Order: sequence, then structure tokens, then C-alpha cells
Amino acid sequence: MVAGTKVEAVITVIEKITLKERNLVKEITLDMAGNMGLIAKKYFTNATRFTHRFNVQKLATEALQEIRIKYRWQAIDLENETIERAKKSNVNFESKVLSNGDTLKQLLARSRYFLYKTKSKWTKKQLERTMLLFELYPDIQKEYSLTQELRGIFENTRDKIMGFTQLAK
Repeated sequence: MVAGTKVEAVITVIEKITLKERNLVKEITLDMAGNMGLIAKKYFTNATRFTHRFNVQKLATEALQEIRIKYRWQAIDLENETIERAKKSNVNFESKVLSNGDTLKQLLARSRYFLYKTKSKWTKKQLERTMLLFELYPDIQKEYSLTQELRGIFENTRDKIMGFTQLAK
């Protein structure tokens, strides 16, 4: 009911703007809430609606993190299975340690934060960790590159037509 109340409040405010003035609006930047998109479509019929860049970048980064998390769960499951087999065989289990001192699980867990950053803001340790991560998981590297390209388009493009062209590529 709260969401409906907010929608009604927004509509009440918009309806105070004359139709003539609303028809002058050329562009509207929205978040990804469907109800606001519907309001914009209904009350600003001449306006082009755009999703705010923050929301688009957030979706891309969330997709990247989902890939990392998928691999982390796979590493956890594999380690648990290996531990179980070692117990049954009466053998001591030791996690494989990567060249930077992380286990695979640790590498995937500790990679979370620097994947949000640009490469220029990585510490030396993060750069080392990234090289390992990207070597072991090329699709994480590919998705990271895509998120950075998207960020670059949003940060460096001032002309909408050029931006749309770059996004299409």
C-alpha cells in the first residue's frame, strides 16, 4: 500500500503541471522502477525516457558479481567434496594455495571489492590477485572489461548520438 501511496503522491504533483508545460518536456531520466516509467509515459507523452546511467552500470556490475559468486560456490562445493573424500580415505586435506597465498575460495571472496573499481585504483596486491583471477576465469575478465567499457562510455561521452553508437557496438 505504501508504494501505491507514493505513486498517488507523484501523480498529484504532476497533475499540478499544465498539459501544455508537460508537453514541453523533451527528456526524462528515470530509475528502473516500472511504476515511474509508466507515470512518465502517461503524463509526459512527448518526452523520451532514459534509464539513469547509475542503474545501468549497477546492473552490469551485479552481473559480474554473480559470475564471481557462481565460481565461489563451485570452489566451496569442490573443496567440501575433496575434504569428504579425504576423510573417507583417512588422508589429511590441504587446500591448494595459489602463487599469491590465497586458496581458490579466498581468491574469489577477496576479489569482490576491486571488481567495482577501475584498474588504476587497484593496489599492488589487488593487481596480483586480479591477474590470477582473470587467468583462471577468463569470463570474469571479459565481463569486467565490458563493465569498464560501459563506465567509460558514460563518463567520457557528452554527445547522446555518439553514446548510443558506442553502446550499440
